[in-house]
Amino acid sequence: MQLQRFCSILLLSILTFSLVKAQKPVKSTSSWPVIEKQMKPWTRWWWMGNAVDEQNLNLVLKKYADAGLGGVEITPIYGAKGYEKQYLQFLSPEWINILHVTVNKANTLGLGVDMNTGTGWPFGGPQIKPEQAATKLITQQYSLKAGEKLTEAIKVKEAKQDFAQLKALTAYGNNGEVIDLLGKVQSDGFLNWSPASGNWNIYAAFAGKTRQMVKRAAPGGEGFTLDHLDKNAVNIYLKRFSDAFGGKPQGIRSFFNDSYEVYGATWTPTFFQEFKKNRGYDLAAHLKDLTGKDSTDTNIARLKSDYRETMDELLLHNFTQNWTNWAHQLKSVTKNQSHGSPGNLLDLYGAVDIPETETFGSSYFPIKGIRRDAGDVRNVDPDPIMSKFASSAAHTGGKKLTSSETFTWLTEHFKTSFSQCKPEAEQLFLSGINHIFYHGTTNSPANVPWPGWLFYASVEMNPNNSLWPQAQGLNNYIARCQSILQSGKPDNEILIYWPVYDVWNKAKGLDMALKVHDVDEWLHPTAFYKLSKALSKSGYSFDFASDRLLKQSTVSQALISTNAAAAPYQVLIVPQCEMMNLETLNQIIKLANNGAKVIFQALPKDVPGLNNLEARRAQFKAVLAKLIFTAGADGIKQFKVGKGVVLLADDVQKALNSVSIKRETLTDTGLEFIRRKTTTGKYYYLVNHTAQDIDTELALNERGQVLIMDPQSSNVGLAAARDKKVRVQLKSGESLFLKVDKNPTTNTPWVYLNKAANTINLNQAWKLHFTEGGPELPANQNLSKLVSWTTLTDPKLQAFSGTGVYTSSFNLSSKAAKEYVLSLNEVDESARVWINGKEVGILWSIPFQARVGKYLKAGQNTIKIEVVNLMANRIRDIDIKKIQWRNYHEINFVNINYKDFDASKWEVMPSGLIGPVTITAFN
Repeated sequence: MQLQRFCSILLLSILTFSLVKAQKPVKSTSSWPVIEKQMKPWTRWWWMGNAVDEQNLNLVLKKYADAGLGGVEITPIYGAKGYEKQYLQFLSPEWINILHVTVNKANTLGLGVDMNTGTGWPFGGPQIKPEQAATKLITQQYSLKAGEKLTEAIKVKEAKQDFAQLKALTAYGNNGEVIDLLGKVQSDGFLNWSPASGNWNIYAAFAGKTRQMVKRAAPGGEGFTLDHLDKNAVNIYLKRFSDAFGGKPQGIRSFFNDSYEVYGATWTPTFFQEFKKNRGYDLAAHLKDLTGKDSTDTNIARLKSDYRETMDELLLHNFTQNWTNWAHQLKSVTKNQSHGSPGNLLDLYGAVDIPETETFGSSYFPIKGIRRDAGDVRNVDPDPIMSKFASSAAHTGGKKLTSSETFTWLTEHFKTSFSQCKPEAEQLFLSGINHIFYHGTTNSPANVPWPGWLFYASVEMNPNNSLWPQAQGLNNYIARCQSILQSGKPDNEILIYWPVYDVWNKAKGLDMALKVHDVDEWLHPTAFYKLSKALSKSGYSFDFASDRLLKQSTVSQALISTNAAAAPYQVLIVPQCEMMNLETLNQIIKLANNGAKVIFQALPKDVPGLNNLEARRAQFKAVLAKLIFTAGADGIKQFKVGKGVVLLADDVQKALNSVSIKRETLTDTGLEFIRRKTTTGKYYYLVNHTAQDIDTELALNERGQVLIMDPQSSNVGLAAARDKKVRVQLKSGESLFLKVDKNPTTNTPWVYLNKAANTINLNQAWKLHFTEGGPELPANQNLSKLVSWTTLTDPKLQAFSGTGVYTSSFNLSSKAAKEYVLSLNEVDESARVWINGKEVGILWSIPFQARVGKYLKAGQNTIKIEVVNLMANRIRDIDIKKIQWRNYHEINFVNINYKDFDASKWEVMPSGLIGPVTITAFN
C-alpha cells in the first residue's frame, strides 16, 4: 500500500507540474523565490460566442503576459449579437485549431492554459440526450380501499416528462403493512392489484428529468445538463472531448469544473440499487417517509441522512474521480469547485488535483480609507472558514495548489479598485489559498468599440479597463505572496474532524447542496464552526478532516499523517457532535492507541442512519464505555490508551495547552497569519486588517533569525529582536512575510520607521496632463491645489476614464534622515511614481505610501505621478448618451442585483490625485 501510495503521489506530481517552466522573476533578489507562471495570478477567460481568431488572441495574450498574469482559464460562453458569423462551434475542428494556436502562443509568452470541460456551467451539451440528463425523483400518490382497483394508468403526470421511468411502487396499509407493487404493474401502466382489506396509500417513484439546460452556453455547447451521478452519462459526456482531441493531450494544464449548480437533481436511475448495496436496506420501502413533509421526525432524518450519503458516494465515484482519471489520461490535471455539491465537500475537493473555492460578494474590513458604498456591494460576506474546506483538502492530501475564483461581484461593475481587491485576496491567503484566479477577463477583439465585450459578474480585469496600465502592481504583489505560499508545506498543528452526519441528519428536503451562499444554514450554527472560529482568533492553525480521510490516516512518532506527501498534525480535535459512525469512532481510538493525541469537545451521542440501528447503537455505546476517563486539572478528563491519549474537555484551548500545543500569541495584537514550513525554517505571512497601525514586538513560536520581507515593495531586511521577540510595523491594510530561518540570505538590517522628524508638504503648483483614455482627452490643467479632476471646469473631465500625469517639484533642504516616506493619502484609484526621473513604483493600494530616501537629493527635486481612475464615469457618460454597448445573447448585462444595468443615474466617482502629498523624514 505504501509503495502504491508513493507511486500515485509521484504520478500526480508529474502530471501537475510537467507543463510548468521557470519564468523570469518579478524582481530578482536572493530572498524572494523565482516567480514562475503558476505563482502569478491567473484569470478566467471568457470566449464570447467562441468568436476568437489568431490575430486578436496573439494581441491580448501578449497584453496579459506584460501585465503580470500567469495564465488563462478558457470558458466559452454566449456571444455578442451581430457577430454570429464569427462564432466557432465548440469542439469543432476549427475550434480545436484555435485552441492549439492559443496554447502555442501562451507557451511562447510564459503563460499557462486551463480549460473548462464544457461551456458556461454546469457540465452538459448536445451529446447529453434525455437519457443521460440530470434526473429528479418524481412521486405520485394514489389511494385504494378494500376491493378497489386503480382506474388510471400509473404514468407520470408532470408535463414534458416523456422519458420518466417508473422505478418503484409501494403500498402502505393503515395497519403498518408495506407491499412492493412494482411487479404488479402491467405493460400498459395499469396496476393489477386490489387490497383485500383496509385503506391503502400507494406511492409511485419515477426517475424524471430536471430539464435544466447548460447556463450561459456557447455555440456548440447548448444542451441538457449532465446526470453527474451516473457513470455512463459522465463517460458519454467526456467521450465528445476525447474524440475532438483525438485521444491526445492538448497542452492544457488543468481541466476545470465550476461550482455544482445542478438544480433539483435529486435522483439517478440506479439510485435504488446503489442505496440497497451501500446502505443495506430497500429505500423503495420508505418512499412515504422519503417524500414526507415532517421536518422533525428523527427516523425520517436518519433516512434522509442515508439518502444523502448515497448521493455523496455516487457523485464522488461516478463523476469526480471518473472525470479526474479521464484528465490524467490526457496528461492534464483537474481543478474543481466542489462547493454547492450534495456531498462531503472535503472528499469531493480531495478527489481532484487542485481544489478551488470562490469568493462571491465583498467582506467588510475596518481598514482606514477603504471604500465600501452600500449600494455598490452585495450583502454577502465570503467566509474564510468556507475557503478552508478547499485548502484543507489540498493540505491533507499533499497537494501543492489550492485556487480560488476571486472577486466575483466584489462591487458593482466598473467601481472596483485595487485597494478593495487586496484584502479580499489576503483573506484567501490566510485561509490557505495560494493561487488566485480573477473572475475575470472577457476576450474582446480590437475592432469592438470601448468598453469591448464584457461578462456580467466580472471584475473586468482586461486591457479596456482604465486601471489596466497599473494592474502589474496588484499582479506582482499577488505573485510575490503566492511564490512563498506555494513553497514548502503548510504548517498547521491541528486536525479538526468535520461531523458531516450532523449536517446530513435533517428531515427537511431531499438533496442537500452545501453552497457558499447557504453557510448560514449548514455551517454557521454548528459547534464545529464556532470552535474553528475561536481557535483561529486565538492563534491556532488547523485543517479539516472527513471520515474517509481519518480512515486512511496513520500515526508515526505521535504525529498524525493523512498522506505521505502531507505535513503531519500534532493533535486531532473532535468538536461537539450528535452523530458519528462506528467505523470513525473506532479509527479515532486506533489513532490514539498508535500514539496520537485526540481531544473530544464532547463525546458523540449516536450513530447515523437507519439500518440495523439498535445493533449499531449497542456497539457504539460499548466502544464509548471503554473510554474510562480520569479527572484532571482545569476540567480536563483523560484516557490513556496504547501510546497515545484521549482528552475530554469542553474548553478545547485548555486541553491543547495541557498537551503542549502552543498558540501564536501574535493574534492578540489583531494581526492575522498563516505559516509555511521549509527544510530550514518557517514563513509567517502577517496581515493587518484592523483600523489601527501596529508597531509591536511579537513572540513567535518558531525560533531563529528573522528576515522581514515586504511583498508590496519587495524590500527585505533582518528584523530587530529583543528578548526573543521580533519587532514589526504594519499600517492598517499592510502585510509582511517573516522568514524565520537558520540560514538568512542577507545581513542588511530592516529599516524601522521610528521617530518622524519633519514633514514636507508638496503644496507647490501641479501640472496635470492626460495621456490616454476617453471618450476624449481633456485639456492640460494647472492646479494650485489637488482636487478630484471631476470638479475642474473642463466638461470632458466628468466623463473621462483613463490616465492623468501630475508633475511638480519640491525642495529638500538637506538629506540627513535614515529614511523618507512618500504619502499620497487619497488616490482615486492607483498611482505610479517617479522622483528625479527614477521610477519609485506603483502605489496601487491603501495606504499609498513608499520609502523614497534613495531617490531623493538635497535641494530641488522633481516628482511625477501617473494616476489611473475607474471606468465608472465613462460608463455613466455613455449610458446618459444612450450609446448602445450592451448587446449580448442570453443574460445580456445586469447590475449587482441582477437587474437591467443602467449607469446613467450614478454619481460621478472622484478621480485622480487628491492627496495631500507629503514626504516625512524618519530618524
